[in-house]
Amino acid sequence: MDIEFEAKEIQRFVQQGNYHAAYNIALSGLNACRQNNDQEGVDQFINIIKGVVDSLAAEFGSQSN
Repeated sequence: MDIEFEAKEIQRFVQQGNYHAAYNIALSGLNACRQNNDQEGVDQFINIIKGVVDSLAAEFGSQSN
């Protein structure tokens, strides 16, 4: 699996505000890596998912600090 390519696609969806698509692609990548016993890939996709969630929270979350 070309995780770098997938990460760029996910980022493109995040930039468009399509978090649903971004999250689904990232989750599919994570599952593919799990099925292939690719723990490094799983870890990379977990970090990508965290980035998607952080972007979502930054855009829509409460800004009170």
